[in-house]
Amino acid sequence: MKPILEPTEYLDKKLTAYSKSGYYPFHMPGHKRHVTDFPNPYAIDITEIDGFDNLHHAVDILKEAQNRASSLYHTKESFFLVNGSTCGILSAISAALPREGTLLMGRNCHKAAYHAAFLRQLKTCYLMPEEISFGIMGSITPDTVSKALATHPEAKAVFLTSPTYDGVVSDIRIIADIIHAHNIPLIVDEAHGAHFRFSNAFPVSALECGADIVIHSVHKTLPCFTQTALLHVNSERIPVDTVKSFLDIYETSSPSYILMSSIEQGLRTMATEGAELMQNFTQLLNDFYQQAKQLKHLSVFTAESCKQEVCFRHDFSKILISTKDTELTGQKLYNILLNNYHLQMEMASGHYVTALTSVMDTKEGFDRLIQALLEIDCNITSSTADTPNSSLTCQELYPIPPQALSISKALEKNYDTVPLADAIGYVSQEYIYLYPPGIPMIAPGEVVSEKLVDNIRLCQKQGLAVEGLADKENKKIRVVK
Repeated sequence: MKPILEPTEYLDKKLTAYSKSGYYPFHMPGHKRHVTDFPNPYAIDITEIDGFDNLHHAVDILKEAQNRASSLYHTKESFFLVNGSTCGILSAISAALPREGTLLMGRNCHKAAYHAAFLRQLKTCYLMPEEISFGIMGSITPDTVSKALATHPEAKAVFLTSPTYDGVVSDIRIIADIIHAHNIPLIVDEAHGAHFRFSNAFPVSALECGADIVIHSVHKTLPCFTQTALLHVNSERIPVDTVKSFLDIYETSSPSYILMSSIEQGLRTMATEGAELMQNFTQLLNDFYQQAKQLKHLSVFTAESCKQEVCFRHDFSKILISTKDTELTGQKLYNILLNNYHLQMEMASGHYVTALTSVMDTKEGFDRLIQALLEIDCNITSSTADTPNSSLTCQELYPIPPQALSISKALEKNYDTVPLADAIGYVSQEYIYLYPPGIPMIAPGEVVSEKLVDNIRLCQKQGLAVEGLADKENKKIRVVK
């Protein structure tokens, strides 16, 4: 028996202390740690007792709550998720395709989509987004989808992420028309777009553009607890009963009434106060972007700098701050903001930092961010040939490796564990990704290349979080034997 170690810190006590600190959250969840009139969680933490319904067979109060969500988002039917959008993605893909079917999916999809492909033994064919000069993945164009469907007429469904983690939106309305002409469904991971419904200042939701199933993470941009999400069924192309059957498989059999109450309260807040909240939020964002024009070395992404086919729309609540052509990397800027200004950002990439904002952000928070950036900007210089910023764009970071086996077949094989540097030419049996956002640099069944190994080394050198390998030091990889 292992000895019981004396803890260096207790999680609950550390969280309590952190909540009283001056660190400002430019990250999810969308409630931004604002205390509301939410009841004491211990007082309302129950199981499926009399009078409180059962999420897996909702006929009473939970059914009514989900119906209100459906009315709010104008859907055929909506479901509460307490396992996050991951549960919704797994359920939607499983319901849409037969086992061993072919799925067309954006290469920039969340790892949950890849896990669904494994569980259902699907053949995956990838849609590559356009490249934006800022160095992020852009939209997936209607033409890309049309060509892929012509190449893969056996495809049974299409799965896209819109908006992306960086806020880039694809032309879902046109894409949906193209897909439906092939009589197959479109599933959209709109996890980061639950707020679109509540303001015309933001992109139009995929629900209004013809997507058959849409998944929302209400905890990302709305005032709801972490792990809360919604799955919306918007057409008859994927039977609701089939979706329900997979939700029964992937959703916990003990759904938290605390989390479901948070969904209910967050949506009620948006239904009653959403217009005012979004108007204030939009004004704060506009003010920030106006002040960001003063930056001389750092730069903030705006969709106006892109062609529409490359970036159809952009959710400007995702603030992307570029260090390109400066002496800083994204990780260095992230660290400065954290350590010197107590601003906790959502993510650092090789050449930019992401701040996630929501309707619960305050003027104080935005003021702190822009003042910090202006001050940092005054104290840095543009990079020269002697101080190269060797950052990778998303296109360089995520080229699609050759696929030798399907994900499921690769994972069913025996494997060897070899040094990553010696794995070139072997078929990977593991995922490698940066988290966040969780997009695979390589997936099981794909061939390890020298470029991949070099990219991983560069990411590690820049202090980025390379994850997925069983070897936590990222020195070895499992390959198909």
